[in-house]
Amino acid sequence: MKFISNRSYGAMRVCLPILFVFASSGCNDELKAELEKCKQQIFIVQKDKRDCQKRSDELTQSVMSAQEQLKQADDLKKDFEKRQELSKERLDTVKDILDQLKSIIEAGDLKVRIKRGKMTLELPTAILFDSGKADLSDKGKETLASVAGVLKKIGDREFQVAGHTDNVKVSEANPFGDNWHLSTARAISVVLFLQDKGVKPRQLSAAGYAQYQPTSPNKGKKGKARNRRIEITLMPNLRELPDLTEIEEQFGLKEPPLPTE
Repeated sequence: MKFISNRSYGAMRVCLPILFVFASSGCNDELKAELEKCKQQIFIVQKDKRDCQKRSDELTQSVMSAQEQLKQADDLKKDFEKRQELSKERLDTVKDILDQLKSIIEAGDLKVRIKRGKMTLELPTAILFDSGKADLSDKGKETLASVAGVLKKIGDREFQVAGHTDNVKVSEANPFGDNWHLSTARAISVVLFLQDKGVKPRQLSAAGYAQYQPTSPNKGKKGKARNRRIEITLMPNLRELPDLTEIEEQFGLKEPPLPTE
């Protein structure tokens, strides 16, 4: 935007006729004086024009900055609303699972906990396996069948099944050899059972932690019993994770697509 002040415009209107009159009259001294006066007024006009342009540029920059701030505020609002929606979805999922597993929880065969921001189903190995073994008992299969019936309805989640033991070493006659193998074998047994009951295999993974993530001190029978457990953790879905697209592209970290079946 370009502006010329009223004063500057008036000066130009006065100077131009004067220049014409004195140029035709031959009055050199007066002409020089008027020319000098006109030069000064023209200088003022040009300065006013530059000042107006500078102010115009500043106003334009201010408008652009305000528009950017409004856009950022709008983006923050949308992000907040999205997080609120996801939080509500997670809460509804937790409530639904608790409601469907209510009878098993009340019977003491299952505990539901929130660990590091993730929902975890905890089952004592005493109801799933005989001591030192990784084959599911009849009671264990009955309990896990109810759990599978709930999990297979949750289509946008992955479930990590983790085996945990106490700090008692397995016997030398035990085919698993140590708690690492025993805890992992038990987790795999649970994964295979859940798969057989309709949970999609791509939603499942197995892990063994041996005795190295206890929930209680390994002192006394009760403490050791609490540490012998299977945990099924509901992993966050992709929408709940930070958007790392820019980092993936910048550093070439994008995961290759899964093979088609």
